[in-house]
Formats: sequence, C-alpha cells, structure tokens
Amino acid sequence: MVKVGVFKMGAIGTALLVELLLDERADRENISVRVVTTGAKMQEDEASAAEKLKEFDPDLVIVTSPNAALPGPKAAREAFQGKPVIVISDAPAKKAKDEFEEKGYGYILVNADSMIGARREFLDPTEMALFNSDVIKVLAVTGAFRAVQKELDRVISEIEAGNTPELPKLVITAEKAVEYGGFSNPYARGKAMAAYTIAEKVADVNVKGCFMVKEAEKYIPLVASAHEMMRVAAKLADEAREMEKGLDALYRTPHSRDGTVLKKDKLLDKPS
Repeated sequence: MVKVGVFKMGAIGTALLVELLLDERADRENISVRVVTTGAKMQEDEASAAEKLKEFDPDLVIVTSPNAALPGPKAAREAFQGKPVIVISDAPAKKAKDEFEEKGYGYILVNADSMIGARREFLDPTEMALFNSDVIKVLAVTGAFRAVQKELDRVISEIEAGNTPELPKLVITAEKAVEYGGFSNPYARGKAMAAYTIAEKVADVNVKGCFMVKEAEKYIPLVASAHEMMRVAAKLADEAREMEKGLDALYRTPHSRDGTVLKKDKLLDKPS
C-alpha cells in the first residue's frame, strides 16, 4: 500500500478535490491518504503544520497552493526533504519551475486555476463558494483534473512497484487539458478549449483588480467582471459535456479496487 500525504496551503480549485480524484468511490485498496491543511493562510510560519503530516510517514507528498513561488509554499515543500514531492499550483508558480527541477520536485501547474477576486467590497463566503464551483466545473470537464489524476496515478504505481518514481513536469494549457479530456466531438472539444482559455484570463483581470488598480469604483467592476468570465467558462464547459452525452460518447476513467484505471465511453458499457 502506498501512503499518500497531501499538504494544502491556501486555496486553489484543484486542491479542493485532489485527494478525492484518487479514490472517487472510497474503495481503492492500494493507497492510504492523509490530508493536512493550513486553510486559507499561506504565510511562511504556517508551514510548521507539515510536522503533523510527517507523522504519517508518507511515501509520496503532494503540496498544493496558489503561487508556489512564494515563501510559504516553498517552506512547505522543503519540509519534506528526502520524500518524493509533487507541487500542484497555478500559473504564477511557473516562476519557480527552474527551482522545482533543480531540487527534484515534480510539478503540475494548472493555468486555468485562476485567482479569485479578493476585494472585501465584492468577495463574501457565498461569492467565494460560487467562484470555486465554477472553477471546479471548468477543470473537471476540460480534462485538467484527469491530467492530475493520471499523473498522480502513474507515480503511485511506480512507487507501488518499488521503483524510484519519475515525477511529473506538467503545465496544463488549454491544448493539454483537452488531450486528457477525451472528447470525441470536435465542437465539444472547441467549447472545452474556449472554457479553459477564458478561465486562464480570469487571473489577469483579478490581478489587475486586486493589486494594480487603487480606486474602489474601478477595481470592484474589474473583479466582478472576472467572476462573470469564470461563470461563462463554466457554462461553456457544461455545454461541451452535454454534447458528449448526446452522442453517448462521454469518456470515463474510474478506478478499480486495486487502483488500475479503467476506461469506457458508452453509458451502459462496463469499464475495462
């Protein structure tokens, strides 16, 4: 059995479900998972929570955070020196790619996992939850979550076999996401690419609204527009999935009890 430790620092959409992508029916027998989180906080001193995860003695560590180039996420991954570590983060973490590779960390950077419109005049818990639900739909439908699932499953299999794992070096662009999405209909694939691309651009608008524009009458509409963009991206993703359903061609990749990834694309077929 492979022991998988997940350390969550701060909030990105992928982090909300990452451990569940590995065991969607709660019956997988070849992994044991523990999760430690610092909640929304990601200051450097929060990395001390890693000590709790070390008690589990994981065979593989997944560290999730926004902008993994920041001091807090850096301290978190460095806390697990000597273990295979995979960093899952967003587009700004690309600034740290050279460091990841130099120090032997794996990484999966999800470009469309964009930052939220974190202005107090706009963002409340309800708005936060709705934004994240839209992010999750985009990442799930387009194939980004399946890319994460596939790479983590591959590493777990290599560890289970007693091998030194080849850690991922993956930046998930729109083109890369839909490769994993398994779309049969080119129009559905186009909608999925559009959804992912719009979601990527949300970060640009929110960075401007949160950090660059100082006048409230200007930054409030900016962050509101970014959230509307993510909502539209989620609607496009939903349309893409419905098109695949209409053809009875929806691609599914469930786990078996032993962790093998099965496949099917007809609703009434058994996965194999």
